[in-house]
Formats: sequence, C-alpha cells, structure tokens
Amino acid sequence: MSHANGSKLDHKGRSERKSVVDRQIGAAKTRILYLIIMGLAAVAIVLPILERTPAHSQPTNHDQGNRHKLRHFDAEITANANELIESGRSIFRFDTFGDEAFWGAALQLHKAIEGANFGGVGPGISPNAALTLGLKVDVDALPQPLQEDIRKGRVNLDDPATTLALLKLNAVLGVKGTFQGDSLSAVGLTCAVCHSTVDNSLAFGIGHRLDGWANHDLDPGRIIAAAPDLSSVANLLGTTQANVRTVVNSWGPGKFDAELFLDGKAFNPQQVTDGVVTGTNVSGATLIPNAFGLAGFNQHTWTGAWGTVTYWNAFVANLELHGTGRFFDP
Repeated sequence: MSHANGSKLDHKGRSERKSVVDRQIGAAKTRILYLIIMGLAAVAIVLPILERTPAHSQPTNHDQGNRHKLRHFDAEITANANELIESGRSIFRFDTFGDEAFWGAALQLHKAIEGANFGGVGPGISPNAALTLGLKVDVDALPQPLQEDIRKGRVNLDDPATTLALLKLNAVLGVKGTFQGDSLSAVGLTCAVCHSTVDNSLAFGIGHRLDGWANHDLDPGRIIAAAPDLSSVANLLGTTQANVRTVVNSWGPGKFDAELFLDGKAFNPQQVTDGVVTGTNVSGATLIPNAFGLAGFNQHTWTGAWGTVTYWNAFVANLELHGTGRFFDP
C-alpha cells in the first residue's frame, strides 16, 4: 500500500514539473515573438528616417536628367494646348470658310450694308440699325480715342459710314468685310455671329467679347431679309423672294430655322407634344444654343437630333454658312 502511494506521488511530481516546463517554454516563445514585433516596428520607423537623410535625398544625375525631360515635355504639352486654343478661337471668331461667295456674291448683303451713298443699295445699315438687328461690337477692337468718342456721344451711330469703319476694324462680331480701297466688296459670316455676344461694358451691344454665349438679341431672319438678292434661296425652295422674306422675318430674335434650306417647310401645321396638340402653324425656327458645355453630348441640338457636336459644326459650315469646300471637325 505504501508502494502504491509512492508511485502516485512520483507521478504527481513529474506532472507538476512538466507543467512548469511547459509554462516556461510558452513564456519564452511569447518573449521571442514580442522581440520580433519590436524589431520590425523599429525597422519600420528607422527606414523612412534614413531615406530622408541627405545621403538618400540627393538625386542622381540620371534622376535630374529625367526630371528635366519631364519638365521640357510638360512645357511642350502646354504650348501645344495653348496653340490649339488660340487657333480654335481665331477660327471661331474670324474664319468665314469662304462663305463670302454666298452672303456677298449671291445675296449681295454687303450692298445693303453700304447703302446707295457708298455704292450699294438702299439707305445702308447704320451702327444703330445693326445693334437693333442684334449685331454686337467688340470694344477691344476699337482704338482708345474711338471708345472715348463713343462714350461721350461724339460718334454718329446713325451713319452707315461708321458701320463701314467698324468693319474695317474687324470690330463687328461674326461679320467680316472685304474692302477694295474704301468700297465694301463682299461680306462673310463666322461662327461668332450667332454664338458670341458682349458684356455691354461701353454701351448696349458694345463691350468685351463673350465667346460661346448664344446671341439671343440677334435677328438672323431680318438680316437675311435685308439682302438685296434672295433669288438663290427662292429658286432652291421653289418659291418667290417675297415669300422667303415673309418666312425669315417670322423667326424673331435669337431664333434660326436650320432645316429651311433642306425641307422648305417654314411652319409646322400641327405641333404635338406627348400626344397633345400644343400649337398650329408654329415657326420652324428654334432658339440658338450656346456653343459651350457640350462635351459628352452626342445629340446636342435643342431637338436632340442630327448627331454630334462635330457633325453639327461641319453641317453649319457647309449648309448654313454656305462655306466653300469640304469641312470636318477632327
């Protein structure tokens, strides 16, 4: 019996010793893991500090060369972007696409501007008459003394001669005159005639350009109706010049019927919206849109038709302004 008790005591002693050893091993493992974690943390802290020291921050010749190349390349990109903007602005403001052949040679609009006193026909178009038609004057194209004279009322704005002087200065937005000496031999229109206005800083209709803003004061129909010879339009539509003038005069300020030259339909006999008749004999003219904020719009016109902005630009250059040649917007 005493032998049995001794065996039990030995077994209990061995178990207790094993438990102690296991605890010691576990504690050692914990200390080792703690040391590893602390070491890694120290490395994570020290490395960024070392990288910021002068020895690590000095760029190599290779790095400096790459940075110089990047700066030079960035400058080329900026210069190219600025060149594209300037070129686009110049085209928008001043390029007639050769449409003098239509507005000048065919419609003889320049003769209506001149008036009989200067070799044209009729009374001529004075600056006040032009402003009434919604045309705008770029104050920055006027010499400072002329600006001052206009401000003080010393310029005759009821004389067509003053209009000719403004055209010589290229100061009438969207209207370009071609002169032979003092005689206006042709006139052409640019994008800016419909899609630019001014801030009226000098007087109403005379101010700094606001390119891209639709000119809702402009009355394109009355300007077209002022042309002495509308036979080319009348023949195209199979009607009389009198009928053409009646139709275009019905458009009103800020509106243009871009489809008239295509389908000859001046009025919509029955306008239907969502299945409801909302008007009869409604003019085909629609509001002139702004020429900005259209990025990403594939159907950008007021009616949601006729394709992309690039398509519309080519359409206007060819079929509305009646430019000479083939045009596309890459």
